[in-house]
Amino acid sequence: MKVKTVKIEGIGEPLRLDVWLVKNMQGLSRSRLQGLVNEGFILLNNKKVKPNHRVSSGELVTITIPSPERSTLQPEEGPLNVLYEDEHLLVINKPPGLAVHPGGGVRQGTLVNLLLHHCRELSGIGGIEKPGIVHRLDKDTTGVMVVAKDDWTHLELSSQFQRREVKKEYLALVWGELGGGEGVIELPIGRSRKDRKKMAVRELGGREALTRYKVLEDFGLCSYLAVRLGTGRTHQIRVHLSHISHPIVGDPKYGGRRKMLGKLPPSQRDMARMLLELLPRQALHAHHLGFVHPISREYLEFSSPLWGDMAKALELLRCR
Repeated sequence: MKVKTVKIEGIGEPLRLDVWLVKNMQGLSRSRLQGLVNEGFILLNNKKVKPNHRVSSGELVTITIPSPERSTLQPEEGPLNVLYEDEHLLVINKPPGLAVHPGGGVRQGTLVNLLLHHCRELSGIGGIEKPGIVHRLDKDTTGVMVVAKDDWTHLELSSQFQRREVKKEYLALVWGELGGGEGVIELPIGRSRKDRKKMAVRELGGREALTRYKVLEDFGLCSYLAVRLGTGRTHQIRVHLSHISHPIVGDPKYGGRRKMLGKLPPSQRDMARMLLELLPRQALHAHHLGFVHPISREYLEFSSPLWGDMAKALELLRCR
């Protein structure tokens, strides 16, 4: 077991301990944190308290990282594109169609299964279903991800994500023209009231979400963007761009496929169909990731090239 003590800073009115923990320990669910508090693994000023105990600036939170439960997930041999690896973490380039972790009854064929075969030991602080997973990409989003091999590395990386110190840049192909230049979308995101499997912009009940984008190329029918996240909400880029009527090309969940075809003028539909044939998924790629190594304290940056389907779609647009 390892112990970490953190001083509470920067809060005004007293805040529930579990709420503070959620805000400062990304990667752990609220229920998981509440369990650690109830079991005495998280103390306030060296005393056991309840998750709803109110905390104030200046108090000390002591976190004892319990030994992880042994996962029942099966290691699976398969291709894993490793960009960097040491004894504490690894950075991978995730392909499309690969779910990051088990869920919804799925126990096989995920990134976690491949990771368990590749390195055997992964951090367990995120729970037995998500060993090593500090952050995630959607199943059909490609690109750079960092994975933790031990709990201390996991906690330190999670803190960097929570403090918004991690540099994350995505590349996206979206429908329509955005007028060139740069833009900011700052709208709260929460679970959709109409479809619980989707997220939506919600002025009431949503969590703050900030997305910045820059237009790299304008093709009329589509725009090619570089996107940076100020927050890390579920489906954030997809939801924000769809909300401003520029859904990601190929995105079936947020209006980037059939719904968009019906809105286009007849002169553009043939090209649009060709793009959708090339892109069976949302055209979103996690291109760049930068963070401070939790142990060596060295700043590391990693980039990965576009996956083949996105590269071919861009080539088609540039040659039209």
